[in-house]
Amino acid sequence: MPRSPGRARRIVVDGDTYTWSVRHSHSRPGGGAGDCCESLTLHLAGARGHLRILFREGPGRLVPNGYPMVSGEVSLTSTESLHLHEPGTVRALLEEGRAAGWRPDGPSGREVDGWTLFEGALRRRAAARAGRRPAPQG
Repeated sequence: MPRSPGRARRIVVDGDTYTWSVRHSHSRPGGGAGDCCESLTLHLAGARGHLRILFREGPGRLVPNGYPMVSGEVSLTSTESLHLHEPGTVRALLEEGRAAGWRPDGPSGREVDGWTLFEGALRRRAAARAGRRPAPQG
């Protein structure tokens, strides 16, 4: 049976259960191509805070705006893409968000420009596929 697209999904990271969802939006009512945003929202079960990671379309930044692009796929024109519907990508972005200072048990939500986490998430995905932890950056 297919998953209901309106329901949040669950992921367990380091023993903590998070729910997550992916949404597509426009910054202006009726906005079309060139006005697209993909967002990934994460909540720690039982906590009030959330992390919303936003990927806005712009020069060299691609987000799906309809056929033939894949829902949830974001990319920089010079690199690989991330698929926001894949649990491995969600985990990589969650870990990048935490490394950037988000605390899931905080009292409120936080919005982050997803492009600032993009390269780090790509490294984490590559490391996970190779069966190792990514090297610290900085």
